[in-house]
Amino acid sequence: MYTNDFLNEMRTQADPLADNLISYYFENAVRKVELRQIMAGLETNSDLIACREQPQMKILVDSASTLPVWAIKKSMIKGTLFFARYAQSITQLLGLLSLPFCYAAADGAQVLYLSEKIKNDPAKRLLDTAVFIWDVMAPDAFEPTGKGFSSILKIRLIHAAARYYTLAGKEWNDNWGRPINQEDMAGTNLALSFITVRGLRKLGISVAYAEQQHFIHLWNIIGSLSGINRTLLPDSGKDVNLLEESIRRRQFKTSAHGIALTKSLIDYFNTVEFGSKKVKSSFLPLMRFLLGDETADLLNVPKLNLSETDLFALKTLNFLKEFKTSSSFEYQVQKKNFDQFSKLVKTANLPG
Repeated sequence: MYTNDFLNEMRTQADPLADNLISYYFENAVRKVELRQIMAGLETNSDLIACREQPQMKILVDSASTLPVWAIKKSMIKGTLFFARYAQSITQLLGLLSLPFCYAAADGAQVLYLSEKIKNDPAKRLLDTAVFIWDVMAPDAFEPTGKGFSSILKIRLIHAAARYYTLAGKEWNDNWGRPINQEDMAGTNLALSFITVRGLRKLGISVAYAEQQHFIHLWNIIGSLSGINRTLLPDSGKDVNLLEESIRRRQFKTSAHGIALTKSLIDYFNTVEFGSKKVKSSFLPLMRFLLGDETADLLNVPKLNLSETDLFALKTLNFLKEFKTSSSFEYQVQKKNFDQFSKLVKTANLPG
């Protein structure tokens, strides 16, 4: 199903709707300022009305804010409930599993490495990704009052701008495919959905197949709105595994930039103040445990010998809860309103 020929073709494709729009606005300085102003005013989904008044933006806005015909709203709600129940653990997994997972895909990580902001400011990368996740996971994410549609549109434009600047430079190698191409976007979508579920299970959390599928369905909706090819958004657990295995087999390899990105992330965690030395010393073995030795070796995550007792302690450790500095991404994400999530969890039956 996910043959080399098919995935090679997907590496040549990106997001033409967003790319065409960026090319139009970046043609001259006046239009670029205009786009910057439009994006600055884009907060909630209701702000998309003004974007649609720009003729050149309407097609992309519609693409990023119209649920696909195959969307199952009941399943989307249960996907949101799943996130609500495990929000803190999922946020924890973002920095210790999901982002390093993406860095292991050597060709796809090139564009992240070439972006100095991402390489030199991992805290902002964590914060931006965490805030995006909260926006698209919120119960009102796809209502006028929510931020799901607007956040997805902004991400598409940010990715298109990254492609524009990357291709305009001299460091990109066409053998890597297009920057932020379809295969790489599918891999990122898996990192935030299926790989997250795998991480929860490694932490000892029991996740039913139905819960997994609701969460993956919600992320498939987000992926579709983000411009990912429907074929790269598998529905069944079997096909999700096949896609992940295919991308891992094709793209996972050691690279200087993957190691550098991971080191930047590790260095950031080393600067964070924690409530105890035990927690401070635990994030590296926890990262390695979650990634698995093979992937951790690709990224040069240090090897540490763990006893069964140590391993159990890692599984039950609420790592990010002990962040003490207000500059940490977890602290800022915690400012989000938990009330709507907790009410959902208390009143709903999740599985099934």
